[in-house]
Amino acid sequence: MFAALTDRDLTLTHPAQDKMGELFTQVDDSIQGVRVFATPGGCSGISFGMTFTDRINDNDGVLDCGSFKVVVDDGTLGYLRGVEIDFVDRGDGNATFVFNNLPSFGGGGCGTCGSSGGGCG
Repeated sequence: MFAALTDRDLTLTHPAQDKMGELFTQVDDSIQGVRVFATPGGCSGISFGMTFTDRINDNDGVLDCGSFKVVVDDGTLGYLRGVEIDFVDRGDGNATFVFNNLPSFGGGGCGTCGSSGGGCG
């Protein structure tokens, strides 16, 4: 059975919750949540992304946000613990989810490549 996540594991700002709630009104009922995942790459060695998922696995943690769920597998959760997901709309057509408070993983840490912060623009 999946584990319930708390705000000590992962948080979403109000703008991120509002946008995800809006996006969930546009998907079919088979979608169980939005999956946050980690992949190798970026300045920190890890990049993050999000996608809709129609499945919650036994090794997933779930943050219940009312109208939607955020799903994170146990391997990714180790990289995300304490991270805040925000939604930033600059008003010029560049709106994106951003990951704040990312821990450093010993990569280059240049901060200029733009892929270490993840997101799902």
